[in-house]
Amino acid sequence: MSFLLPILSNRWMWGFSNGAETWNGRLAMLSFFIIFCFEYIYSFPVLNFLGFF
Repeated sequence: MSFLLPILSNRWMWGFSNGAETWNGRLAMLSFFIIFCFEYIYSFPVLNFLGFF
């Protein structure tokens, strides 16, 4: 049964769980990377592009 441990430990659970925190961190890092690349390539702030400033 030890071969099921990685599958069961990464199972999706609703609410504040270790899986939710892991996915939240991964998506936050991905979004910061995408915003950084956008601003680097176009030399234009994302907030200006979205119309906030």
